[in-house]
Amino acid sequence: MDEELEELAARAAGGDQAALPELLQAIRPQVQRRVAKFLPYREDAEEAAQDTLMTVATKIHTFKGTGTFAGWLTVVATNQARQTYRSLKRRSVEQSAEVLPEAIDPRTTSVIAGSRLDLLEALEALESNHPQLVQPLVLRDLGALTYAEIADELKVPLGTVKARIHQARKEVAEHLTIR
Repeated sequence: MDEELEELAARAAGGDQAALPELLQAIRPQVQRRVAKFLPYREDAEEAAQDTLMTVATKIHTFKGTGTFAGWLTVVATNQARQTYRSLKRRSVEQSAEVLPEAIDPRTTSVIAGSRLDLLEALEALESNHPQLVQPLVLRDLGALTYAEIADELKVPLGTVKARIHQARKEVAEHLTIR
């Protein structure tokens, strides 16, 4: 299945208009699972999934096939989930403090949701302090790519990948423990 998906992605990236809808249909469940790891509220995850599929549809030509499509898709979906989170965070700040919610927001009451949001906050802090560490960490710990696949994807030596992931885990752990 992975080989078929890689071939389909290569065809779509090469301009095969018939391959694109098939590719989007094939990756939809994977995209939904990926963004749901970050966004526990179903509607937010659906918004991020739709935006991810739109990004894939409009940017597939940027996939050059030098790395795996799975790695490229992991980066796109993760970045979109993080962008959706930033947008939600910005919207919540813009809302008036005088308006009380009619229903309890599961994102603030669920332990699982809280831990996911803490991870997003930790990734935001990591990106602002050490942007080069985010992508290797996301690809390894959230995308489950091997160190060698990440080195190929990022075009950096294997030792650099391992060092960046180690440093990123340390930074994220420190951020999570001070909360």
